[in-house]
Amino acid sequence: MKTLLDEILQTTQSVPAYEAKDFKPDVDVRWCAGCGAFSVLSPVQRFLPNLNLPKEKIVFISGIGCSGRFSYYVDTYGFHSIHGRPIAIATGLKIARPDLSVWIATGDGDCMSIGGNHMIHAARRNTDLNIMLFNNEVYSLTKGQASPTSHPGQITKSSPLGSLEDAFNPASLALGSGAPFVARGIDKDRQMMQDLFEKAAKHKGFAFMEIYTNCVIFNDGAFEEYTRKGIREDHTLMLEHGKPMLFGKEMDKGVRLDGYTPVVVNLRDGEYSENDVLVHNEKDSTLAFILANMTYHESLPRPIGVFLDLERPSYESRVEAQINAEIEKYGEPDFDGLLKGKSFWTV
Repeated sequence: MKTLLDEILQTTQSVPAYEAKDFKPDVDVRWCAGCGAFSVLSPVQRFLPNLNLPKEKIVFISGIGCSGRFSYYVDTYGFHSIHGRPIAIATGLKIARPDLSVWIATGDGDCMSIGGNHMIHAARRNTDLNIMLFNNEVYSLTKGQASPTSHPGQITKSSPLGSLEDAFNPASLALGSGAPFVARGIDKDRQMMQDLFEKAAKHKGFAFMEIYTNCVIFNDGAFEEYTRKGIREDHTLMLEHGKPMLFGKEMDKGVRLDGYTPVVVNLRDGEYSENDVLVHNEKDSTLAFILANMTYHESLPRPIGVFLDLERPSYESRVEAQINAEIEKYGEPDFDGLLKGKSFWTV
């Protein structure tokens, strides 16, 4: 039996040979000069030709906030939705049109606050969506209030004496919600961002990418220790599947486990060698949680890259399978019969 997806794909026309410039619309990009979002937009436009899909098969949905303007700046179909609801809207679209490649641009306020409920349930369901969470640790569009990812002590317009709240850890939240693909990137590393988008696109299911994006106006330099040349090597752990977790300017430091607790070891003193260092495994969910929980430990490097990449059936594929099973059992749908039900009479 042909599925809805089979029928849609059968009518797909040949894909034009796109270049990055084909995904740049003729509009002015209205972000502040130096905003980290520019460094996300460029890798997205460069990677989109690699999807090998016609433009009408690609959709960018955004919420409210600085990230909300993203859907205007990619020459595909798009939807600038409402505060905290882009994932809910994208879920409906993906179920109705499973052939589409659906991307969501959202912010730490939009996604982690009012939209948090939608995020965790989309992750739980494993809807085939690609989430780009722009994390600048502050509400920027509303002029600099503390957000769910603002760190304790952070001075903002709504916390002039310093925030008293512990920050959300988006990667841990995504993993705890059942997301099978979880990654973290940094706006200034454009090639790494493009690689993450490629991996997310290949993943069939919910793909969550937290992206550190600098806000030059209200939280400038928030991620400087992970981006500034000369110090970033000592503060970031670049994750590569199957590779030992080494970092530092000379790659002479590593991460190993003391029980389930990650600790940093120095390979120069001779007590430990590369063989004692953890090897990254994107298929190990326990390790992914350990890495995500390293996020706010000052004595540990900040993990960057793919934490987890597992395969499990997507939500829309299960919806379609359920519908097809009912059609096979009861035949093609009869709307008139559905309205009348099993018992009806004429008055």
